Amino acid sequence: MNNYKIATILGGGGFIGRYCVRNLANKQFRCIIPTRKAFQKGYLKTQAPPGYVELIDFNSNNFDKIEEAISNSDAVINLIGILYENRKQKFSKIHSDIPDIISRLCEKHKVKKYIHVSAIGSNKDSKSAYQRSKFAGEEKSLMNFKNTVILRPSVVCGPEDNFTNLFAKLSFSPIIPIVGINYKFQPIMVTDVADAIVKAIGIKNNEGKIYELGGPKIISFGDMVKSIMETIGKKRFVIGMPMSIAKIQSTLLSLLPFPPILTRDQCEILTEADNVVSNNKLDIKDLNINPKDVEEKMSTWLYRYRSGGQFAKVK
Repeated sequence: MNNYKIATILGGGGFIGRYCVRNLANKQFRCIIPTRKAFQKGYLKTQAPPGYVELIDFNSNNFDKIEEAISNSDAVINLIGILYENRKQKFSKIHSDIPDIISRLCEKHKVKKYIHVSAIGSNKDSKSAYQRSKFAGEEKSLMNFKNTVILRPSVVCGPEDNFTNLFAKLSFSPIIPIVGINYKFQPIMVTDVADAIVKAIGIKNNEGKIYELGGPKIISFGDMVKSIMETIGKKRFVIGMPMSIAKIQSTLLSLLPFPPILTRDQCEILTEADNVVSNNKLDIKDLNINPKDVEEKMSTWLYRYRSGGQFAKVK
């Protein structure tokens, strides 16, 4: 397998990572995946033929092993990201400092292409620390390494996601309060994001470009939750929660040891521009991908939340 192309995937053990590994293996890439707990990521080896996936130790304070992997790579993909901060993980380190280091290593070792996965809405002037840190990571990546390509997906959905599954779980309550009920986004299937990553590696002359990735539909937060309830056959009242109350609630819940459903920083995101493709950048169709409809596909994994399970009929 020494003649195969090599891709190093940081964050490869996450939601998008497993799909990315599968697609890269189909394109004859060997995948090197740095991870903090390799013994928990054995499932990644089931996504590719034997020998295609190698797990190595990841230490955010010591990049020696990662540098060795990058030095032998044709492509480097950064999927590392967090949705909320805690004492050990901060937005600035995860979304800004780590991309800074990775892009410098890509420049040092003359990697052919670096794919940095960010998010729609990244903005240096945002009230949200998450969005500001995402923009900083993009800026440093583009500045440090000319062969960088930025992908900005909207809300990514799929069988293991923390969005459709979360609200399906919340269906135990007869009333589901939604913050930013009219906030619009453009949900995209995780398989389409994985396809976009592989296509972005293969396309020529797209270095320094930014792609915004959205699905075929723009939908409001409230309507998406109603669609989830309809998919699992549950009649629930979906109502709007005032932002002022949501901010107080999220601040209090942030004191608990487990993460809140909605953080104060996420409340700030919901007060800003909708999470949709801006039409000022390249988009998923520039990667020759026709995205699938999340609403049509989510029944293939949300069936387990129906009262009768997989074989229940939805009225």
